[in-house]
Amino acid sequence: MKKSVVISACLASALMASGYKIPEVSTNGVALGAANIAHGHGADSAYYNPANMVFMDDAQQLEADLIYIGLQKVHYEGSVSNGTPSSFDSKSEDFFIPALHYVSPKLGENNVRVGLSVNVPGGLTKRWVDSPAQQYAQEFTLEIVEINPTMAIPLGEHLAIAFGLRVVDTSGVVQSSGLVSRDMTGESVDLGYNLALAYKPTPQLEIGATYRSKVNLTVDGNAKLYGVTQLQYDGGVSVSVPLPATASLAVAYTFDTSTTVEVVYERDMWSAYQELDFNYVGNVGNLAPYFDAPIPKNWKDTTVYRIGITQELEQWTLMAGCVIDESPIPQSSLSFELPGSDTLSFSLGARYQYNEHINVGISALYSMHDARDVQNDTLDGKFSEGDVTIVSAGLQYKF
Repeated sequence: MKKSVVISACLASALMASGYKIPEVSTNGVALGAANIAHGHGADSAYYNPANMVFMDDAQQLEADLIYIGLQKVHYEGSVSNGTPSSFDSKSEDFFIPALHYVSPKLGENNVRVGLSVNVPGGLTKRWVDSPAQQYAQEFTLEIVEINPTMAIPLGEHLAIAFGLRVVDTSGVVQSSGLVSRDMTGESVDLGYNLALAYKPTPQLEIGATYRSKVNLTVDGNAKLYGVTQLQYDGGVSVSVPLPATASLAVAYTFDTSTTVEVVYERDMWSAYQELDFNYVGNVGNLAPYFDAPIPKNWKDTTVYRIGITQELEQWTLMAGCVIDESPIPQSSLSFELPGSDTLSFSLGARYQYNEHINVGISALYSMHDARDVQNDTLDGKFSEGDVTIVSAGLQYKF
C-alpha cells in the first residue's frame, strides 16, 4: 500500500499537479519554465522536443544537470473530521536530483538523430508530524525516474518528426499513524511513448508540438496494516494508477535583436484519475473500511500556459520565463498528502559559452501557490504557503 499511495502521489506529481509536477528537467528548462519546445537547440531537446534534434549542429551533444528543489512547509488551519479547529504545518523538504541528456550526430543517409534523456519528471514528498494530519500522511513520498530514448527523422528542409519510449520507474513510501495505521512500500517499471513535431517555415518562426502518452503505473508492494497497536495484515498489495497524457503546442519567434519569445499551451489529461483502488492479496478483516474501499479522486483536465524569453549575446545567453498552472484536484478529494493549488511561477537563467566545446549555465525558478479553502467530508479549513524553489546548474559538452 505504501507503493500504492506512492502511485497516487506519482499521479499528482508526475505528475503534473501544479506543485508536484517537475517539467523543469534541465538548466534551460528551469530558466524558461519549460517553454523550450519550439525553440530548443541544446541536448535537452532529447526530452522537451526530440524533433528539434534534426536542426541541431552535426555533432554529439551531452548535458549533465544537478537540480535542487526546495519545498516550503504547507500550513493548514481548520478542523479535521469535524474536530476542534487547529493549526499545524508539514515539514519543509530539500533534495537534489540529477538529469542527463544526449543527442547523437546525424546518422545514415537520411540524417536521422537519436537521443537519450534520463531525468526525474515528477516526485512528491510530504510529511506531517502533528495529529490529526499524521493520521492521513505521516509520510507520503514518491520517487519517479524516466529513461526516454528518442529518434528524430527529417521530412524535408523545414519539417521533422520524432518518437520515443518512456520507461518509468516508480518507488514510494506511505505511512500514517492513529487508531488505525499503515506502513507501505512498493515499486514498478511501466512503459509509455512520446511523439513530437518541429516545423521551421522561416529562420524566425518555429512551431513545435509534443505528446506524452498516459502510463499506467502498475505497482506491486507490501503493506502492513495495524488496528490500534496490533498488526492485522502483512502481505502483498497492488494498485494501478494512470499517469495522464500531456499534449503541448508551442510557437516561437526570433526578432532582429536576437530575442526569442516562445508561448506554450499545454493540456494535462488528469481526468483519467477517477479513483484509487488497492487490491490486497489477503483479507484485511475489519480494516477494510479504512484501507480497502476505493477512494474517489475525480480529478479534472488542466491547462498550463508557459512563456519563455531568450536573449542571445556574443558569449552569453540570458533567459526568463513565466508559468500559469492550475491544480487538477477538486475540493472533494483534497487531502493532506496532496494539498494542491493553482500556481504562478517566475524563472531566470544564464548560459556562458566557455569555448567551442563547453557551455555552462545556472538558473532558478520560484513557484507561488495560491491559498486554498477546502470543505469536504474530512477537512473544513484552508491550506496556505507551500511555495517551491528550483535551482539548476548544468554543463553542456559538444564533440
